[in-house]
Amino acid sequence: MFVRQMHYLVALAREKHFGRAAEACHVTQPTLSAGIRKLEQELGVPIVVRGHRFLGFTVEGERVLGWARQIAADYESLKQERTETGGRLSGTLRVGAIPAATAAAPALLGPFRLRNPDVKVQMLTLSSAAIQRGLDELELDAGITYLDNEPLNRVRRLDLYMERYVFITRPDEPLARRRSLRWAEAATQPLCLLTPDMQNRRIIDHVMAAAGLVSKPAIETNSFMGVWSFVRRGPWTSIVPEASFRGLGDPADLVAIPLVEPVHVQPIGLVLSDRDPLSPVAGALLKLARELVRERPQEKGLI
Repeated sequence: MFVRQMHYLVALAREKHFGRAAEACHVTQPTLSAGIRKLEQELGVPIVVRGHRFLGFTVEGERVLGWARQIAADYESLKQERTETGGRLSGTLRVGAIPAATAAAPALLGPFRLRNPDVKVQMLTLSSAAIQRGLDELELDAGITYLDNEPLNRVRRLDLYMERYVFITRPDEPLARRRSLRWAEAATQPLCLLTPDMQNRRIIDHVMAAAGLVSKPAIETNSFMGVWSFVRRGPWTSIVPEASFRGLGDPADLVAIPLVEPVHVQPIGLVLSDRDPLSPVAGALLKLARELVRERPQEKGLI
């Protein structure tokens, strides 16, 4: 019962709603509420701020929640380790990936799933800040994110590949015939870029500012799908990571032109919580990532 109560608290913190937390734990809401009340009685402290709806945790409850996350994560790791000793790893690998890395992530997560067919892989598209929270709160096993621009704390890290930037436009536009394009030229085009809350946009703004340029996009969107949609309809253009463009396959209606002066590269890597031991699924992912990186030419990395 004690471990189940820990899962109740973790679910309530994640869902911030008693009904949704109960559904996530596959129990009724009265069962979840009763379990938390029993835990409060056992520990002798109030955990949840009482009201007609979830209002948050007490100061004591926040400390209990920290332990609950650790206990729930360790319990899941213990179950994974038991199955691993039988020869096959099982459970769920939870990975957060920044939008710019979602197209490259299958190069790592696909082979991981093939090597561990009993493990379900769950990839969420998250900001770098959300990946940090997910690792801190033990909601994620790993993240794929920028390493140097706004580095994460309390993590193990492994370089996967170098992100490079390209200018994208339609093949019927005059610039489509260029073999390269200067950032100064790209800045004068009708750009559609990600919104300023996205780290990829902040990197582009930083590169432009360092070159004495000002980022003035005509259109902003918070997804690469939005970028592709606008550029395809024209007359809009964009600046995106090369890996994101390559993730589209081989689109006949878009052209990618390398950006120069400067040629900016940005390291993307795998990050895991700096806890010991790692969960079996996280440890297996890190081991595989190291193998794949060693097999690739240094200048190319994972992709």
